[in-house]
Amino acid sequence: MVDGALSVFPVVVLTGARQVGKTTLVRELLATSRERTFRSLDDLRVLDLAEREPDLLVREAPLLTIDEVQRVPQLMRAVKRAVDEERRPGRFLLTGSANLLLMQQVSESLAGRAIYLRLGPLTESEKLGRPYPGVWEALLSANTAEQALTALTAHSSGPRDWTEVAAEGGYPPVMPLSAQDRARWFDGYVATYLERDLQQLSLVTALSDFRRLIEISALRMGALLNQADLARDAALSRPTAHRYLNLLEVSFHLRLLRPFARNRGKRLVKSPKLYFSDTGLAAHLAGGLGPQDLARAGPIPASGAFLENLLLAHLDVLSQCITPRPELYFHRTASGAEVDLVIEHKRRLLPIEVKASSRVSGEDLRTLEPFLREYSAAWGMVAYAGTELYALSPKILAVPVSLLL
Repeated sequence: MVDGALSVFPVVVLTGARQVGKTTLVRELLATSRERTFRSLDDLRVLDLAEREPDLLVREAPLLTIDEVQRVPQLMRAVKRAVDEERRPGRFLLTGSANLLLMQQVSESLAGRAIYLRLGPLTESEKLGRPYPGVWEALLSANTAEQALTALTAHSSGPRDWTEVAAEGGYPPVMPLSAQDRARWFDGYVATYLERDLQQLSLVTALSDFRRLIEISALRMGALLNQADLARDAALSRPTAHRYLNLLEVSFHLRLLRPFARNRGKRLVKSPKLYFSDTGLAAHLAGGLGPQDLARAGPIPASGAFLENLLLAHLDVLSQCITPRPELYFHRTASGAEVDLVIEHKRRLLPIEVKASSRVSGEDLRTLEPFLREYSAAWGMVAYAGTELYALSPKILAVPVSLLL
């Protein structure tokens, strides 16, 4: 995907959280193209040059890769000037551990000059070496539940229980580690990469306050975001809590899922639901939850919220691989009836109810059926922790989550 973008656009911006593999990916691209020059703003000499003479740095080589570009936001203006003087495909490959489009310090979006790609933590499909978009392309184009059932029947499921996948998460360094070593790695990640990057984006004066906020956020995974309640429970002012949450979103650690509504303007004013970009990090912050904890109904957040988050993280990666890009939402009525996930693609809607139980009952249809009627959606599914794939009704399938990951 990055190779293809470089062949068309003068600037390709690859973003994502620390340790998801951005630098590894661009170095592999460098190995296949010796014409590109690599510079990292983690190198203090390069950082100093970028701050003093950004135009000199961007003209250092005909094809230039700059790593961790969020460290010097003004560098984007120099890139724009260079592209406007000489526009050719693949001139700049930029990586950043922050969403440059959300950073207040970035005044230049490179509109019309750049394409933005996001690299997330590894999904289970990627760990197994499965190509994207896999079965999802057939599901998004299915006109009936019967067509979707046929596609799913031909698809093989993953070998692991979803609780193991969720507790592990998708950061590449944790994959070979034991549960104990994984906990140590996450402790170091929060203490170094996460807190250091946030200090670069905006001053965090009390790291203990920030740590308390993200731990409480992990305990509220899957709930509607109420910033006033979150600030009160974290013993922070509401403006401080809002700023910390914004930093977590900008640095690709927090994932806010917006509500779906027929009126697109309403999607911007209703409260989003709070999730994390990586379920392994969230499980660690929520008290070091392991697979056994996620399998029980008791932990807070509930196991269902972790399963929702796991599927959402998978769909976030999927959305990068399909054109036009699918949009992800949840749906909630005034009476509180909720559909956990809604995928909108080419004006089609696919509603998904997520259940951490191993069985599905008729009660699980009570929110999907009204949604299908109101929005004229072709079909929907209940993604659950069981093993049997079958039709619950002419328009609704019960789908083992292992077939979807």
